[in-house]
Amino acid sequence: MNFVTIFAAPKPFTNPHIAVIQRNAIEAWKHLKEVEVILIGDEPGISETARELGVKNVPQVERADEGVPLVSSIFKIAHVETTSPVLCYANADIILMQDMVAAARHVSEQVHDYLIVGQRWNLDLKEPLDFTGDWESRLRSDVAQRGQCFSSWGIDYFIFPRHLYSEVPDFSVGRVAWDNWMVYHARSVFSMAIDATLDILAVHQNHDYSHLPGQKLYGTEAARINLEMAGGRKRTYNILDTNRELVNGRIRRPQVRLARWLRRLELLLINNEQKGWGWEVSLRLQRMQKQLTSKPRR
Repeated sequence: MNFVTIFAAPKPFTNPHIAVIQRNAIEAWKHLKEVEVILIGDEPGISETARELGVKNVPQVERADEGVPLVSSIFKIAHVETTSPVLCYANADIILMQDMVAAARHVSEQVHDYLIVGQRWNLDLKEPLDFTGDWESRLRSDVAQRGQCFSSWGIDYFIFPRHLYSEVPDFSVGRVAWDNWMVYHARSVFSMAIDATLDILAVHQNHDYSHLPGQKLYGTEAARINLEMAGGRKRTYNILDTNRELVNGRIRRPQVRLARWLRRLELLLINNEQKGWGWEVSLRLQRMQKQLTSKPRR
């Protein structure tokens, strides 16, 4: 039995660049030991890619009115279609390596209930990756030379034991707020949200947002609905809101950092009306955090 199942709901493979980066990610997952891969959805190119790369495809998924797959359905499918003790939802442009599996095993040996998230590294990749030989070392070297650490608001993978997150709200995948709700839920329900940035190198392959209406993540109806279901802005947690860190395979309380203190202050000032002096100050605090968390941690 595989230890981890990575599941994803890829975008259509019709855009040539999106097709390349999604294949890079899926093939990287396929090369990992003790890992099963499930692709969910019937968008153009998914079934063909799944067949070619030898991974599982579940085409039928419930969708929102605008046709976007529902996170609730995606997660239910993952729970039904695998027996792995650990599940990992990942965006289909995220390359994960063997350190992800190691981190999941380390955490599983220490606690029963948990959610693992972490910051990503952005990297421009235009061509198919070469998976011969020690591809992980080559990719890590490339990230060290050209990659850029993204802020604590980029949450692109979620690792958790299969007995958790069997039921989640009907968020639209690929839109805002649902990823933040995942962290809020971990903090409020079982109090074990773990930042694994230092132990997991997650590589996000840069792309445009031509697949979204108006090429916008924010300001759309789907974004509004997601935010409402998440419970508003005070519940849109990010990686700074985790209450544990994973460092060299050990869970510890987070180190005191300026960005975390600024985030606590921001949460006190946020309001759902998006107006007033408190709101304006909270936006400034958020910008400061983004600058601080976009610098690599050692």
